[in-house]
Amino acid sequence: IAVTKKLIEPGDIITRTGNDFTSQSLKTLNRKDKTFSHCGIANIENDSLFIYHAIGGEWNPDQKIRRESFEVFINPEENNLMGIYRFMVEKNIKEYLIRRVKHLYQANILFDMDFDLKTDDKMYCSEFVYKSITQASDKKIIFNHSFINDFEFVGVDDITQHLLSKKIALVDYRLY
Repeated sequence: IAVTKKLIEPGDIITRTGNDFTSQSLKTLNRKDKTFSHCGIANIENDSLFIYHAIGGEWNPDQKIRRESFEVFINPEENNLMGIYRFMVEKNIKEYLIRRVKHLYQANILFDMDFDLKTDDKMYCSEFVYKSITQASDKKIIFNHSFINDFEFVGVDDITQHLLSKKIALVDYRLY
């Protein structure tokens, strides 16, 4: 964890897959890469690494966007995998991304149990990341959307498989 933590820069996308049934189920919704079920955005604040992410259910009773330490977010006792992805964009986009993420966190945006891309008052994890990056890039970064029949969503792999996204690290805790 300490080695991986040193690789992370503000604005990196941190992914994970929990060892619970919900995570194992959610990762199957990805179209191309079924590795990860959850994602958030990293920031370094006062020498501490935090991950901002949208999560619901028993893990987040108040349903608001969370700001958690890196160690809590990627806890090996609760997760099978973690990954680091970096969007290869200009520094000013990453700086705006962090401002946007902090704004959404302070606005107490709730978790979107309906997984509805059309609303902005509630967001699920990959929607939070997708909309934050899209706005930070002034809509220059466009993401693929996934579909299951008429249901439209952005999966974790729609973010990690983006042309501007570079995999920095992947850790499989099951190997240790």
